[in-house]
Amino acid sequence: MSAITVRGIDHLVLRTAQVDTLRRFYGEVLGCHLERAQEALGLYQLRAGSALIDLVDVNGQLGRAGGPAPGEQARNLDHFCLRVDPFDEAAIRAHLTAHGVDAPETARRYGAEGSGPSIYIADPDGNVVELKGPPDRVVPAAG
Repeated sequence: MSAITVRGIDHLVLRTAQVDTLRRFYGEVLGCHLERAQEALGLYQLRAGSALIDLVDVNGQLGRAGGPAPGEQARNLDHFCLRVDPFDEAAIRAHLTAHGVDAPETARRYGAEGSGPSIYIADPDGNVVELKGPPDRVVPAAG
């Protein structure tokens, strides 16, 4: 039995030189509304059912890190994210290590269900896969 149980796709990230065009397409054609924008980063997160489609402007802070704009010699998909539950970090890391997969440190990242733990890994072709745990629990204020 695997230490990783995938519940579904949390989000996918598309790099683009046409943010407004893609926002209109996903919004007007497919009905995905803008949920969150981080203009300083060039990141626009659109709700797609229980998941998100992130649009990253190739001219923005995040997009420049990915190289040239999408085309024949450049990639469009930055990474995809798999929501895993339970997120037992030690078990996941042991499982990845047993399979020779390098996993940098766990970080808290925002996804379709909110902020929570995630680990970035790469598949054999170099595609980046994010393993995302459940959202952080919100502790109610004492009152």
